[in-house]
Amino acid sequence: MRCFILPKAFSSVFYQIFGMDGVSLHFSNQAMQLNTLTAISPVDGRYRRQVEKLAPYFSEFGLIRYRIRIEVEYFIALCELPLPQLEGFDKTIYADLRALYLDFTEADALRIKEIESVTNHDVKAVEYFIKEKLKDKQLDSYLEFIHFGLTSQDVNNTSIPLSLKEAITDEILPTFEEVVVKLKALAEEWKHIPMLARTHGQPASPTRLGKEFGVFIERLEKQLLMIQAIPYAAKFGGATGNFNAHHVAYPDIDWVAFGNNFVNETLGLSRSQLTTQIEHYDMLAALMDTFKRLNTILIDLNRDVWTYVSMEYFKQKIKAGEVGSSAMPHKVNPIDFENSEGNLGIANAVFEHLSAKLPISRLQRDLTDSTVLRNLGVPLGHTIIGLKALLRGLGKLELNETAFYADLDNNWAVVAEAIQTILRREAYPQPYEALKALTRKNEKITSNTIAEFIDCLEVSEAIKEELRAISPFSYTGV
Repeated sequence: MRCFILPKAFSSVFYQIFGMDGVSLHFSNQAMQLNTLTAISPVDGRYRRQVEKLAPYFSEFGLIRYRIRIEVEYFIALCELPLPQLEGFDKTIYADLRALYLDFTEADALRIKEIESVTNHDVKAVEYFIKEKLKDKQLDSYLEFIHFGLTSQDVNNTSIPLSLKEAITDEILPTFEEVVVKLKALAEEWKHIPMLARTHGQPASPTRLGKEFGVFIERLEKQLLMIQAIPYAAKFGGATGNFNAHHVAYPDIDWVAFGNNFVNETLGLSRSQLTTQIEHYDMLAALMDTFKRLNTILIDLNRDVWTYVSMEYFKQKIKAGEVGSSAMPHKVNPIDFENSEGNLGIANAVFEHLSAKLPISRLQRDLTDSTVLRNLGVPLGHTIIGLKALLRGLGKLELNETAFYADLDNNWAVVAEAIQTILRREAYPQPYEALKALTRKNEKITSNTIAEFIDCLEVSEAIKEELRAISPFSYTGV
């Protein structure tokens, strides 16, 4: 048995860090203040600056503000009907009501959390907060029409799709479009650069660098069109979706028409007509799945560009002071593409869970959707981080044309397809087999090898000239 004796100075530090048993790590029980250094999630820590524009939509503060917006706009809609008891409501107060969410502050949010600590119900706390504000304006006779006939999910299942819609419209899609615009610029810049293609990792018919970037552009644009076609579905229909309370109080009002108008026109969402207590989330699942496909396309792009960098097709612009490796000074790592791939992968894992879990709820509702929906901002945050890393990486690429040329010049065998196809056209006997025999010899195929093969063909001189014009640099299709 070997014994290792630590130097006294080192062992003192070791025990301070790991404890007397050399294993346990002891921290003070004093609570840490939440900031970018103490945050558990890197979305709110290391990467906070990249995603802070999402906070108004997906933070607890943001959710509360959207709930107040729904409650206020619903109350105003009841006044506009009007319900008999709301006919005398002063419409000039609408602006003051809307100020509750338009001018919402962190102090307001803290007051709601204080109320929630008593009610143990987040939506009820919002209702009490609004009533508290209206009481200050001597509007006591109207207070019970705040949250009238609603269940919590009428508020949540409109607040969340509304915040999601506005976040995607204002922040997420513009960032995807920024990626597409950058790819289009590179595709245009490199549209004439011939490049050796590889299928199964083996040299294949040459292509053009710009066209290969164009493949990703087309894939992304098709999925972005699908995103825009998916409705932001919302549930709004009382406790179990039938407007029970509304109908029993005012049986002569067409509450379905009211709900459709409120959700579709006032909020700009799409009201699901038949629901349980909650939205069934099928459209939300479709949205998550489409984002997952978008991210998968970009993971594919990251891996391809990473490989091109490793093949020295691209060099990377060096930033002053930046270190590639802690040990190897020469390295300039493709870290942006790796960062992007990693974050998009995490996003997809959460998107997958959201799309698989949310459409399932026991009977008329269970509570599992509530805690899951609070994570909507997580995959979108990682998506934004991934997109921005990709943009940084693309911005650092410098074309190394010498490497493209050398790779093509080293693989003259790829013109065999072109030659045998023209010979087929000319009814030359067994052209595929002739080229197969030539290119599968255990010797390197060069321009001279191809030239000698063409010279020996029993075809006209005009056909030979046509064949001699083919090279790995020109055989790039349309």
